[in-house]
Amino acid sequence: MDTDYQKVKDYVVELDHTIVYESETDNLIVIENEEIGVKNMVIGIATPIVIIEQYLFDVRDDPEVFKKLLVKNRDIVFGAFVLDETEKKVIYRNTLQVDTLDLKELESTLNALGLLLSEYSTELLEFSKQS
Repeated sequence: MDTDYQKVKDYVVELDHTIVYESETDNLIVIENEEIGVKNMVIGIATPIVIIEQYLFDVRDDPEVFKKLLVKNRDIVFGAFVLDETEKKVIYRNTLQVDTLDLKELESTLNALGLLLSEYSTELLEFSKQS
C-alpha cells in the first residue's frame, strides 16, 4: 500500500469526513462533509504533492465574475478559486506537500473551504445563477 495514500486516508478518517469513493490504484479519495460544505471533494495524492479540489459552480465567460473571484483569492487563507481545463467550472483548489503534511494542515485546508463558503455564499450563489 502506498504510504502517502494511506497517510492522507488516515487523516481524512480521523477528521470524520465521509469517504464516498476511493481508489488506491489512482491515488484518489473523494470525500464529503456537508457540515462544512464539502461535497464530492477530490483529494489526489501525486507524490510529492496532495491536490485538493472542490467543484463550486459553472460560469459563463463574464470578465466581471472572473475579476471578483480573483479579488476574493487574496482573502483566502488556504487554496484559491481556479478554472478547470474547460474554463467553464470554478473549483476551489489547494496543493500541499505530502512529506510534511500533518493532520492540522489538512484540517486547516478543509476548514478554510467551509469558512470561505459561509462568508462568500451569497456571491457564489449569484455567480452560479449567471451561468
